[in-house]
Order: sequence, then C-alpha cells, then structure tokens
Amino acid sequence: MCQHQPQCPSADSADREAARLVAYHPEQGWSLLCNGVLLFEDTGELLPDGQIIAPHRPLDAGNIATAA
Repeated sequence: MCQHQPQCPSADSADREAARLVAYHPEQGWSLLCNGVLLFEDTGELLPDGQIIAPHRPLDAGNIATAA
C-alpha cells in the first residue's frame, strides 16, 4: 500500500502511528494513515483488518483539575 521511501511502518508494527497522513479530517475527529490505519482524536485506532485499539492517552496527574 505505501509508496514512500523509506516505506512507512506497517499497520501491525508497534510504530504504526508514524506512517504518513493520507487524509486528515479534524472536524470529524479522524485521520487516515498511509498504512491503512484510521487514527481517532481520542487516540483510538481502527486497523485495516478490523481490529480496534482502545484509546491510549497518557494519564498525567499534573493536568487533572479538581473541584474545590
């Protein structure tokens, strides 16, 4: 699928999110990568084989606000 040189990471590799953007739709919350991965703004992913990768946002305790 990828025609880039060097070739983008495959959809089943650990660094699949490093592939180049093919389509970017921030108003809809998703991007399509060169390797066929749909990347969602919540960090979830849909792989070309239908496998779902749950959102994996980092949990940074320093950015959590608490009500007084």
